[in-house]
Amino acid sequence: MSLRTTLRKVLPTISTTEQEALDAGDVWLETGIYQGKPDFNGLRSIPVAKLTDEEQAFLDGPVAELIDMIDDFEIQNSIHLPEKILNFLKKERFFSLIIPKAYGGREFSPYANSTIVGTISTKSSGVAVTVMVPNSLGPGELLMHYGTDEQRAFWLPRLADGTDIPCFALTSPEAGSDAGGIPDEGIVTMGEYKGEQVLGLEVTWDKRYITLAPIATVLGLAFKVKDPQNLLSADQNLGITCALIPHDHKGVELGNRHKPMGVNFYNGTTRGDKVFIPMEFIIGGQKNIGNGWKMLVSCLGAGRGISLPAMGASTAQVSFKSAAEYCAVREQFGLSIGQFEGIQEKLADIAGKAFLQESMRVLTTEGLGMGLKPAIVTAIAKYHMTEIGRDVLNSAMDIQAGKAIQCGPQNTLAQGYIAQPIGITVEGANILTRNLMIFGQGVMRCHPYLQNMVETIHSDENGSDKKFNKILLSTVGYSVSNSLRAFSLGLMPFMASANSSLAEVRPYEKAINKLASKLAVYADFSLLVLGGKLKQAEMLSARLGDVMSYLYAAMASIRYYEQKVATEDKEQAKAYFHYATRWSLLQAEQALFKFLDNFPSTATKHLMKLLTLTYNEKMPKISDDLVRELAKQAQLDTQIKKQLTHLVKVTPGSGHEINENAYKAKLECLDLLAKVKKGLRAKVFKSGVRFPDTLGNAFTANVITADELKKLLDYNTKRELAIRVDEFDFDMNLLSTDTNEVERKIA
Repeated sequence: MSLRTTLRKVLPTISTTEQEALDAGDVWLETGIYQGKPDFNGLRSIPVAKLTDEEQAFLDGPVAELIDMIDDFEIQNSIHLPEKILNFLKKERFFSLIIPKAYGGREFSPYANSTIVGTISTKSSGVAVTVMVPNSLGPGELLMHYGTDEQRAFWLPRLADGTDIPCFALTSPEAGSDAGGIPDEGIVTMGEYKGEQVLGLEVTWDKRYITLAPIATVLGLAFKVKDPQNLLSADQNLGITCALIPHDHKGVELGNRHKPMGVNFYNGTTRGDKVFIPMEFIIGGQKNIGNGWKMLVSCLGAGRGISLPAMGASTAQVSFKSAAEYCAVREQFGLSIGQFEGIQEKLADIAGKAFLQESMRVLTTEGLGMGLKPAIVTAIAKYHMTEIGRDVLNSAMDIQAGKAIQCGPQNTLAQGYIAQPIGITVEGANILTRNLMIFGQGVMRCHPYLQNMVETIHSDENGSDKKFNKILLSTVGYSVSNSLRAFSLGLMPFMASANSSLAEVRPYEKAINKLASKLAVYADFSLLVLGGKLKQAEMLSARLGDVMSYLYAAMASIRYYEQKVATEDKEQAKAYFHYATRWSLLQAEQALFKFLDNFPSTATKHLMKLLTLTYNEKMPKISDDLVRELAKQAQLDTQIKKQLTHLVKVTPGSGHEINENAYKAKLECLDLLAKVKKGLRAKVFKSGVRFPDTLGNAFTANVITADELKKLLDYNTKRELAIRVDEFDFDMNLLSTDTNEVERKIA
């Protein structure tokens, strides 16, 4: 019995849906990481993402106007999004960011799309989701790539100007992340359409969690097609198919709403029972029956790589801006809380991860902007950026404590905190994304020979044994090469390459090369020892996926620091860069050790350790000194801080404006505050019961002038407003808060 025959009994075949997922999309930087040779030359040659004049004008105009219009507290205490906002979104073509200009769309870049969604998200998750969905996986993108000329000519202009609102129905009660298992079906049959008997499909479906469904005028629908009468094919099961159905088509049910976490974006159900649709409703026409899954997975890049990571980045930026300003103005025991090390540890983590989030957002959209559809990278961005967003938001909530839990217009965190779990579930639940998708697809797409080997093992073609032996020989050579490289770098770590012109970057570049070389070896041995069982060993494979992910994050941090941070700002940015990159590398190294600790074969485990000389942790640690330095930088009004909070637009009367006014007022008074404290220590005057009393005593003692007293009192008024929370009347009329009244009470 040949080795190929033996392996055929052991290794499972690749299912049709798995094969279509593997064939869809592209591979990119993750390939070099997986193979142990990260492509830093490729990283540095990527065109730098920039907004065009038209895109910047849209941000400065319609987006800024939209931000001014949004009162998210009002939205979350209402039933519907305000009609004026929906009309504005339609009028300004917010739903056409990805639609070509030839059809009336804006045709913006992925980077611009991400920036727009992220900016809106800092003000309102509900409005951001409303904008996000038509520009993500849905009818617009599917039509652009797969629609007929007639379908594009009819639907795209209507989607572009808001005449039609789209939704896309994929998730069923019985099939969520397992979208390939949807039970909804369409039966090929004859039926009546426009008074004539035509060939079509009788479709029955039951869908849930469908965003915009309650207000949609056109329904995108995924279902399985069956042909029991063999009207189209000898095969009765023709596969997943995508159709576009007007909402008023006979039998279509739209309208019932869900209430996701109380965040009032439109999300609901759609159903239909034996609804007849003509073949012309199928996206791309009759020829595309059975191609729906391939169409869907190839178009997932927008949702996974643009919208959801943008929301993760916006969460980090809101958390960073809000926490840093609060740390500076909130005082306890006579000191701003930003001077306490417990707070500094949290604040530094928020700041470093805000740098990392923006780095990953920019790099991922740069890849998409090159025309790529990197399925693995977008899965990495979706999973890790939504999880990091949740992490930093929790830290910001901890820092602001009581202020963070009192809902109202002044609270900058609460609505984001409530909405945060939603992004974790979209485009595949995060548990699935991490445990099955990242490494599961990565191992097949990034290994130079594995996919061909599996296909050859299960092939019945003549010459398969000869082809298999050739692939096997190449695979063995590849694995030996990986082992030799990892052993050499373990024995002589100074041999790791680094081409950066910046001295502070080169050690990290070397570290990434060393960790990637180990990943390649561990992946090879996992396939050799576990084979098909690796697919079920989710905890092991997920850790290898984590290594890929965190090395990608570290590369993103390096690129952002090299390309996006101006030379004159690099000194201020170093602490951010060091924290973000070290954190990523530490996570990657810890994932490798967890993988080794739990590998089921003891002999193989020791061999892998020997080949890679992996016996103790070697990545640079995040020291207390780095935490202190970054916490200090985070509280300064620097260009890099502005760069890492640029998605947050400060509007009049908002919580961000209140916080920012107090923060900037304090920065302008630092020398005066120092003068007052010096006078207190010297006992030139006495401390008062309240701070204004102390200032009055300082003025009487001629420590400060009348103008200085006025400036300090102005700061104190702004400070007191910033540390207060929203108050409501006894009847809990939550929509009637009067910031001016609060200001008058403080004054």
